[in-house]
Amino acid sequence: MVIGAAVLLFIASFLDLYDTSFVSSGNAWDGLGLGLGTYMGGVVGAALIVVNRCLPQPRKVAGLDLGTVGAAFTVLVAWTLFWQLVDTPGSISAGAGLILGFVAALVLAGAAIATPLVPALQAALVPAPKPAAPQPYGAQPQGGYGYPGAQQQPFGGQPQQTQPFGGQPQQQAPQPAAPFSPFWFAVPAPRPLFAEDGSSQIAELAPGVWYLAVEQRGQGLLAEMQDGRRGVLQDASNIQRG
Repeated sequence: MVIGAAVLLFIASFLDLYDTSFVSSGNAWDGLGLGLGTYMGGVVGAALIVVNRCLPQPRKVAGLDLGTVGAAFTVLVAWTLFWQLVDTPGSISAGAGLILGFVAALVLAGAAIATPLVPALQAALVPAPKPAAPQPYGAQPQGGYGYPGAQQQPFGGQPQQTQPFGGQPQQQAPQPAAPFSPFWFAVPAPRPLFAEDGSSQIAELAPGVWYLAVEQRGQGLLAEMQDGRRGVLQDASNIQRG
């Protein structure tokens, strides 16, 4: 929606601003303030939003999120074109370039504002490739299922007893639980990632991005992000395992 509205806004910049039969009104490019400052400002805002969505993690420039800056651009363009439309001289009427430009800017601003509020619009534009094997944690734990040296125990049964010849029955010591095996996972919806001490939120996990679970923390997981940061995902329900 953002890309389509930006293309429509760019096309509108070449159409007539005003509808008049006695003189050519020209288009937005007759003045750089309107062409570059307004119409292209909306296109630049859309580009920032799309680039920010294509990145694995949101990027910030001078402490500002690219998506937030792009949304601000689109709202400002819609506001400017609205008053340009209202302030049309009484002797002439608004042309296709001004009307179509305002409609495109309005749709563009609406899509930019609705994206972080509507879950259906938050899907990643470029899905992250599913890892073939989790590295460097890809090895199976020693003593796990199928390991040649592991003691086999019937499912749901009690530890087997062995009775030496002529002696008393002896009960084998229970086998220790297999250690946690790290795995890749993705979340179905944006979920907060908290510091290991649970004091504050340090990031937000996005759908379509694969993260590495390195340790079990109660009902949650200790997750590692692409930049090496680690935090606790407290809500691990309905995650997709890699």
